[in-house]
Amino acid sequence: MDENAEAGGFLIQLQGTLDATSSFLWGPPLIVLILGVGLYLTFLLRGIQFTFLGQALYMGLVKRTERDGDGDISHFQALMTALSATVGTGNIVGVATAIMLGGPGAVFWMWMTGLVGMATKFSEAVLAVKYRYKDEKGNMLGGPMTYIAAIGPHPVWSWMAMAFALFAAIASFGIGNMVQAHSVADTLDGAFGLPRVWTGVGMAALTAMVILGGIKSIGRVTSAIVPVMIFIYVGAALYILVSMVDGIPAVIGLIFESAFTPAAGAGGFAWAALRWGVARGIFSNESGLGSSPIAAAAAKTNEPVAQALVSMTQTFIDTLVVCTMTAFVILLTGAHLNGLEGGQVTTSAFSAALGADMGEGLVAVALAFFAYSTVLGWSYYGERATESLVGLWGVLPYRLVYCALVYVGANLDLSVVWAFCDITNALMALPNLVALVMLSPVVRAETVRYIKGKKWTQ
Repeated sequence: MDENAEAGGFLIQLQGTLDATSSFLWGPPLIVLILGVGLYLTFLLRGIQFTFLGQALYMGLVKRTERDGDGDISHFQALMTALSATVGTGNIVGVATAIMLGGPGAVFWMWMTGLVGMATKFSEAVLAVKYRYKDEKGNMLGGPMTYIAAIGPHPVWSWMAMAFALFAAIASFGIGNMVQAHSVADTLDGAFGLPRVWTGVGMAALTAMVILGGIKSIGRVTSAIVPVMIFIYVGAALYILVSMVDGIPAVIGLIFESAFTPAAGAGGFAWAALRWGVARGIFSNESGLGSSPIAAAAAKTNEPVAQALVSMTQTFIDTLVVCTMTAFVILLTGAHLNGLEGGQVTTSAFSAALGADMGEGLVAVALAFFAYSTVLGWSYYGERATESLVGLWGVLPYRLVYCALVYVGANLDLSVVWAFCDITNALMALPNLVALVMLSPVVRAETVRYIKGKKWTQ
């Protein structure tokens, strides 16, 4: 009993320390930096996320690949790999958490994070493709760990690149792995009574079958399941929105009003809405985090801007489409007022609109596929980060440990891991955002050259 009490006390103390660290890191400086860098890049690139969105969607979802290009996977597969890593628990659990902790106004700040984040995502992909290189096996290696080091010869940039790679590798075990597996096990247990141990075994086996084949295997699988799962989930949400269309204007009004109105008795600006909207927006779309450009670097292309246009649509689809659907269903049904938490809020919302069995089943299945695809996408990010740190010899051990941790995540309480994820996200974002500002003239020059050459017509 004494040992158990001591262990429990240690976990409580650790949780408190991690929560305090997370609150500090996600305080005003980082919030301002994320939004500020996004705004700066938006103005520098003259709102490319608005003027070229249609062309970008066409290139990624219709054209899908270039006729000629160096790389491992197509534009479409790179986009689906990046989407697989972002469309996950953040779209179901994260949105609900943001609304519960920050109020309906958090949705507005998620939108803002998504809109400026498209310019950030574009810039990340330009640099990832421009500064990528082939490893000893001929596979592309690129991302913040390569473009941070390219800033200059001073050792500080090499250290920052290594720091990013280290935090990305660690984050892959948390945000990309155990958190996702735990969410799936929790949901399937509640909805269908499936034992956690079997969920863990099944997910670990399925993960191993895919990631041991490398990025080409991951690209094939994600390009098959990601479009289907998004279509089904968004289709169900749209059905609910149409059936409750009279309430949409009131919901939109509530979101905008709450974005700038503090909670009762709090006084001042609506900081909670801003803090949780931005934090969960980044958790969902990862713009500025530096993870998705690792997938962009694998795309078959000879033009950094071509892949960058495709990459920025990931943030649009993830935040401005999927997250918005979740948020509207929650607010239309009033599920955020039921005293529930996390994924229970989203499940309650869909159940209220579609019936208990269908609503609960839909959310459970959607979350299972969303989370599993995130596990696949993040395995590639962690693998590339590990290779940049220790070389090719570290790839196979990383994959084996990654698969084992899927099982662990499904069967353990991960409250501490959730807090740790916010910390590692912040520690990834900081060096990446600094690099984006330092290399913004390169992004601008590449973009101007590409647009003047009218490469998109080819």
